[in-house]
Amino acid sequence: MNEPAFPHHDSGHGSPYYPGLTMRDYFAAAALQGLLANDAKNGTWGEYSTMAYNLADQMVKERNFHP
Repeated sequence: MNEPAFPHHDSGHGSPYYPGLTMRDYFAAAALQGLLANDAKNGTWGEYSTMAYNLADQMVKERNFHP
């Protein structure tokens, strides 16, 4: 279950369908904010990105386990 976090559908005004962020991307962005706010000087961008997506994967897994 990795549906879009903020989908946008055509509302009749000619705007195209935009699927939005995936839940995984949304969770990773939130995790990254927390990681940087609490430990902004002890890692590289690559390390923070990896940690954020690892946390996001666990959140998606947990979310799918408890629908």
